[in-house]
Amino acid sequence: MTANGAPSRTPADELRDQLRHLADPLRADQQRAYLHSDLSHLGVRVPDLRRCVTATRHRLGAVSAAQVLALAQELWSADGSAQPVYDHRRAVVEILVQYAPTLAAAQLEQVEAVLRQCSTWALVDPLAVHCAGAVLLRDPAAGAALDRWINDPDFWLRRSALLALLPAIRAGRPDIPRLARYCDALVDEREFFLRKALGWVLRETSTRDPQFVTDWLDRHGSRVAPLTRREALRRLPTGGPGTPPGTAAGTAAHP
Repeated sequence: MTANGAPSRTPADELRDQLRHLADPLRADQQRAYLHSDLSHLGVRVPDLRRCVTATRHRLGAVSAAQVLALAQELWSADGSAQPVYDHRRAVVEILVQYAPTLAAAQLEQVEAVLRQCSTWALVDPLAVHCAGAVLLRDPAAGAALDRWINDPDFWLRRSALLALLPAIRAGRPDIPRLARYCDALVDEREFFLRKALGWVLRETSTRDPQFVTDWLDRHGSRVAPLTRREALRRLPTGGPGTPPGTAAGTAAHP
């Protein structure tokens, strides 16, 4: 409570106010249509949203993982609105990304709870790559959570497990055995977002370990979806290993 008896404003309240002042109704409508979203949208530009979160982080100074997760939970929860607000949830993702150095494997349970409520690549992907993936890069114990996610019935969790391998791949420290297991687990998936993610991760891997990618594609042959194969081969020489006969590396044949 403040001195006059009014409820104290929390960092989450202040962030909501800042985002509301940056609202762009036209952009909100476009964003909602693009994401096929059933949430309320303010239409805040991501760079502006990121600046708001960064300013909040600077004001708060050093905080514990528990405080970070409490802020994220408060902001994620509806504030009396009829619908959850996408921009608030995108700010939660940015908070967890910016505070990823504060988090460890033990906190991925709370990150998982957020992922289960995201339901769109626009929230899932930065959280998977730049939060869960960043934690994995520092704390190998995080692999146990990802090993559960890759077999989860929720395809967004399966996508998250795979995408969380990207920071280590980009840092030149890929976990090849885990990468192989995850790729094998997803090879028969028919969900677009999993096929796309599989191709994306293989493409990133191909710039550092092309032999792994071509060997994996050759081993699985026609089981690999054309979309996945096309993405995986995008940065490899045309006509190289892993390319179906008569198919250029960037233009996989359709079944």
